[in-house]
Order: sequence, then C-alpha cells, then structure tokens
Amino acid sequence: MKPLHNDDAKIEALDKKLWWQRLLWLLTIWCLSVLALGVVAGAMRLLMSSAGLVAPK
Repeated sequence: MKPLHNDDAKIEALDKKLWWQRLLWLLTIWCLSVLALGVVAGAMRLLMSSAGLVAPK
C-alpha cells in the first residue's frame, strides 16, 4: 500500500532549507562580529590618539 503523502520528500526539502538558513545566519553573525570588532578597534584608536598615545611608525 502506498502512502497518501510523500513525507520523505518534504522532510528533505525542509532539511535543505534549514541548512541554507543556518549557513546564512552563520555568515550574518560572522559579518556582524567582524564589523563590531572594527568599530571597537576604531573607537580605541580614536581614544588613544585623542589622549596623545600614538603608535610609533
């Protein structure tokens, strides 16, 4: 007897969608963390230069 609905195909499609969503979230979080690190580094550099503490060249 054949099942009425093909649940395996739906589950596979859902797994593929979830995999791409997870990858997209991972990439988004990584980009935001790199951006936040850049903002913090820029702020620290600005604070240090305003205090007269500049790195030698």
